Amino acid sequence: MGAYFELILVILTVASIVIAIVDKVFFAKARLAKAAEAPDFASLSKKQKYKRARAPLVADYAISLWPVFVIVLIIRGFIAEPFRVPTGSMLPTIQLNDFILVNKFAYGVRLPLFHNEIFAWGEPKRGDIVVFHYPPYTGVDYIKTVIGVPGDTISYVNKQLYVNGKLVTKNFVHTSIEPDNQNLQAIYSTNHVMPATLVNLYRQDLGGHMHTIYNSPIAPAVDFHNLVIPKGEYFVMGDNRDNSEDSRYWGFVPRKDLMGKAERVLISWNARTDSVRWNRTFKALP
Repeated sequence: MGAYFELILVILTVASIVIAIVDKVFFAKARLAKAAEAPDFASLSKKQKYKRARAPLVADYAISLWPVFVIVLIIRGFIAEPFRVPTGSMLPTIQLNDFILVNKFAYGVRLPLFHNEIFAWGEPKRGDIVVFHYPPYTGVDYIKTVIGVPGDTISYVNKQLYVNGKLVTKNFVHTSIEPDNQNLQAIYSTNHVMPATLVNLYRQDLGGHMHTIYNSPIAPAVDFHNLVIPKGEYFVMGDNRDNSEDSRYWGFVPRKDLMGKAERVLISWNARTDSVRWNRTFKALP
């Protein structure tokens, strides 16, 4: 959806600029001269003169809106972009239907639409939450936590993470019930909770970023050993470790597919109660 919006925004920006230029070069002077032929034109106010010499509807909208389109394109293409989280793969750090502010300036500058990197000045770090184009199908955007950076050797054994041979400890907090998760299509009622929604909550320090993670006590472990991260690629996982489609299943994320760093929750919507989660508004992410 984000890619389509960006394409539409680029088309609207280019089209409105072209229409505004064509009108100014070929039609505006003639239109003004024709309006000035009216006997009362000289006595009109500036606003009335503009109304008399006003461009046709399409051209008028283009002249008025092209600066807006340019500003939105610059902000969204180069600086920041909102992103709605449609699943629970990042629970409990990020809730279903959180609207996230993505810093597109964090790792460099890319051309809108084509996403070619113009300047690079930062590298994703372990523990960063990143938004990226899903490698098997780049028309879809995903959000995950960076677990391994280029050159790292990582293992995941019996739900324990090892980076460069060292265990990344996780501290148990409590057992809880997982919130609504579109991944699971969990069923809730007043008297029954599906067993799959019971999770153990842990805190884990990833490169100085303190993440809260879920592990399901009934989900099988997905083990791998001594995986070396290639140059220019990253290994990502969801904080909802046993209910996340991530690098364990489809591989690495190339740097070229990174959109930016997720930094803050703008607003959060609870679809079950049709209400805003005000306690999450402007909440900083790890």
